[in-house]
Amino acid sequence: MDKLVVASTRKNSGKTSVIVGLAKALEKNFVYLKPFGDRLYYRKKRLWDHDSALMTNIFGLKENPEDMSIGFEHSRIRYMYDEETIKEKFFEMVSDVENGKDLLFIEGAESLRYGAFVHLDAISLARYTNAKLLIIVSGDERIVMDDLSFLKKFVDMADVDFRGVIINKVQDIEYFKDTYLDSIQEMGINVIGIIPHRHELAYFSVNTLVERLFTKVIAGEGGLDNIVKNIFPGAMSADAALQDPLFEKECKVVVTSGYRSDTIVAALESSTSCIVLTNSILPASNIISKANESNIPLLLVSEDMYQIAKQIESVEPVLTKDDTKKIDLVEQLVKNYVDKEKI
Repeated sequence: MDKLVVASTRKNSGKTSVIVGLAKALEKNFVYLKPFGDRLYYRKKRLWDHDSALMTNIFGLKENPEDMSIGFEHSRIRYMYDEETIKEKFFEMVSDVENGKDLLFIEGAESLRYGAFVHLDAISLARYTNAKLLIIVSGDERIVMDDLSFLKKFVDMADVDFRGVIINKVQDIEYFKDTYLDSIQEMGINVIGIIPHRHELAYFSVNTLVERLFTKVIAGEGGLDNIVKNIFPGAMSADAALQDPLFEKECKVVVTSGYRSDTIVAALESSTSCIVLTNSILPASNIISKANESNIPLLLVSEDMYQIAKQIESVEPVLTKDDTKKIDLVEQLVKNYVDKEKI
């Protein structure tokens, strides 16, 4: 069984999306592990990593998401394992899933160095199993070149089968190639793919918001696939909101209280993806009916507007099992822009 560790130099570089695209493009019988979970997901008194659950749901993997990670917290892992026992546990996980499979994807945590203190960083994982290592790099050109230069100068790749890098979310591929590709090749770093930025992947759906905020959907269930691009805190009257340029932005989530009927109605009549109602205050029944007719979800939460707005700002545009258009897109991006033979 081939083994591929997929890592990234920084958080939110697109590792999981690339793995999904590779899994679809390669058409191999594969399994997946994420030894150090870093996107904790809690449902029905069970803990697992979001990415493990995603891979299981998209591809129908028989393995339990709970069993795809060793742990989620440095302190707990450090308390339970030393370097030798962490290796033993990792080898046991690999042994449990490898029978009859062609390929094992091993996803690193949020960055290349994350997990080093508990011996679960991506380079260590590659060394333990003699796996190939693929690194995803993203950001503006300065960040990409800094990360690659640092990787070349200071990261010890001894005894690692480092296949190369995929440079993700590039705004202008031709400009990047003309300006930087020669310098990267002079470093001796193999560029396996340069994937363009797609704005569709930079936003999350209302469904994602429901999951992250643990909200109650009281109306507009038909709009749960709506895309969220902007946030508008609506602690003002409708007249004041309508004079604010932010209120005119498309695909916004409006955060307001249920007693702000005029603001809610104004939001329902504009380009709004959903409305988050704070402090557990329900609006009038006619407003709930209007939201149902408009397919604009009303989400009820107990927290105040400031707390919820901050939580929404921190939501990452990660893939979910229901993002079928995004999943198809990442598959096509990998097929079109990644040289799979080099992996």
